[in-house]
Amino acid sequence: MTRVVFLGTPEAAVPTLVELESTFDVGLVITQPDRPRGRSGTPVHSPVKAVASGAGMTLAQPETGQELAEAIEGGGEFDVGVVVAYGRLLGAGVLALPLNGILNLHFSLLPRWRGAAPVARALIAGDMMTGVTIIQIDEGLDTGPVLTAQAVDVLSEENAGALTERLAALGSRLLVAAIPGYLEGDITPIGQSGEGVTYAAKLTAEDRQLSSTASPETFVNRVLGLAPTPAATLEIDGRPHKVLEAVVHHHHPDPGTWVAVDSIPVVGVGNGGVELVTLQPPGKKAQAGADWVRGRQQAFGVVS
Repeated sequence: MTRVVFLGTPEAAVPTLVELESTFDVGLVITQPDRPRGRSGTPVHSPVKAVASGAGMTLAQPETGQELAEAIEGGGEFDVGVVVAYGRLLGAGVLALPLNGILNLHFSLLPRWRGAAPVARALIAGDMMTGVTIIQIDEGLDTGPVLTAQAVDVLSEENAGALTERLAALGSRLLVAAIPGYLEGDITPIGQSGEGVTYAAKLTAEDRQLSSTASPETFVNRVLGLAPTPAATLEIDGRPHKVLEAVVHHHHPDPGTWVAVDSIPVVGVGNGGVELVTLQPPGKKAQAGADWVRGRQQAFGVVS
């Protein structure tokens, strides 16, 4: 049976691990070390670790590139490696360890949105189509040759969490189906086009900030691209609020202000208005915009 080493960390990597385990011999699972989370700073294991541990798979959590290479070498002979959102670039030494190299499931139609945050960047940019691509990893940043890809339409009001979940399920099936043909030589990876290259840089605190000077569509796209986490933020009456859902509204308040329209908060954005469907005030739980308005003394205010 085909023997695979799998490298992945977040929830988006879990569907591929499950598909691989049901089809091949996953001889080793590698994930990032447990990291401190929350106010307590308690180390929390990754979703991939939770699944691998629960299934009794052999697991490693190397801290360094050297430890990573040693873990794979110590796991015996692997026919192929598979990476899904592992969280570390792999050097030439590691890439050469599996007999047939390492494949990667990437959540975009390469070469568009190479890099760390392809789903978020696609939604923020207002892309109407995206997809998944299976590549053979080389030493570049998502530059390897392509085995196969599949496009999908971005659904109306689909946020990054929902789109990532959909792409993860689709991509896991596509990757597992491609492995036999790849190993038997029936699928020949083809180099990526040099046209249409864009980069999906890691999200920063600045990326999260919403602006009342943007167009309503740009405002909503940023909300979709950052929901449900880390979430876009809007300064309302001087305090940062997470905006989890928003839609363009027909009412046009003055830019930089918000007003309640039929008990619904509407923000003046650029030349239009945006309804805050769901938001999370600082220190509180997420709530419907109408509930937030009812809890306030004034049904108007300023944003920035």
